[in-house]
Amino acid sequence: MTWFRKFLSKIGSAFRNFMSGRNGTDKLNMFILGAGVVVCLVSVFFVALPVVQLVLTAISYALLFWATFRCFSRNTYKRYRENRRFLLFFDRLRDREHRYFICPKCRQDVRVPRGKGKISITCPRCKEKFIRKT
Repeated sequence: MTWFRKFLSKIGSAFRNFMSGRNGTDKLNMFILGAGVVVCLVSVFFVALPVVQLVLTAISYALLFWATFRCFSRNTYKRYRENRRFLLFFDRLRDREHRYFICPKCRQDVRVPRGKGKISITCPRCKEKFIRKT
């Protein structure tokens, strides 16, 4: 039994060495994997329409390949930025109390409360003032 534990230890060590410096999984990766599995399961129901089933299967394989690529990517900064944009997008969808505007001068995102009518918004970065309806 000890040889089996040593064997598993060596495999674990080799996998840790392989994954060092790589992206691994994050929320965007899990979403892509989930979408790939869902599309694959939906394609099962289109047996009567082989073209639709083929397209859905190809989409599911593409999503699974994309998730695998992101997981093993060594460009961690780019994957971090992709995941950050994904999380910001979904945070904005859940934020029902605020509206988000982009400063016309410096392109900074500005968050303001909803339901205040027309207000003058001052950008915190460049102090540009612009009027928007919330």
